[in-house]
Amino acid sequence: MAVWFVFAVPLVIMFFALFMERVEARLRHVAVQETEVEEFLESARPEEVRALYGHGIGRALELFRLRRLGGRAAKLRGRRGRD
Repeated sequence: MAVWFVFAVPLVIMFFALFMERVEARLRHVAVQETEVEEFLESARPEEVRALYGHGIGRALELFRLRRLGGRAAKLRGRRGRD
């Protein structure tokens, strides 16, 4: 009976580790990057902080990204107008 444990336990641990590696790989693509959170915390506006408190980091970062993209779009429009 002990022989089965000697073979079964390492196999179970190995399969569990492989399964968790797959889960981690999927979460890595979905998760928020550390640099995004740092940048958000350094330059967030009050409405973005309220969104963080009320709706979580996902909604707050969405508002933050929209603001950044809006600012970049305005800069590009200004450059195109001058050319």
